[in-house]
Amino acid sequence: MYGDEATVRKILTESGDTWAVVGLSTNRGRAAFGVAEVLQRYGKRIVPVHPKAETVHGEQGYASLADIPFDVDVVDVFVNSDLAGPVVDEAIAKGAAAVWFQLGVIDEAAYERARAAGLDMVMDRCPAIEIPRLRD
Repeated sequence: MYGDEATVRKILTESGDTWAVVGLSTNRGRAAFGVAEVLQRYGKRIVPVHPKAETVHGEQGYASLADIPFDVDVVDVFVNSDLAGPVVDEAIAKGAAAVWFQLGVIDEAAYERARAAGLDMVMDRCPAIEIPRLRD
């Protein structure tokens, strides 16, 4: 398990409320769309990160983490596992406190890099499943 209960709780309740959602677009059929909506419902500010830089759920999108002109607390990753490692490197460079890899997104080397850089990290879990369990 990559992300014990204490880490899940810390990210969801203590790591900050600005979540960059990498892979979030206006496509309602994608999991990122619904998860971002749940995060907003629980008071998180979502920041869409997608090459199209679309506005989603009323929030301005950006093409990359580096393009976001303000601090980001958590980077929530909805890209294929083979693309997730570079996102961790961008999250470290951005100064994020934590990275969250969604269900099915697994990169053990990226997990180790994030932890070595001092970031909290959860992998292969979904905050939309975890946050109601902690908050309700």
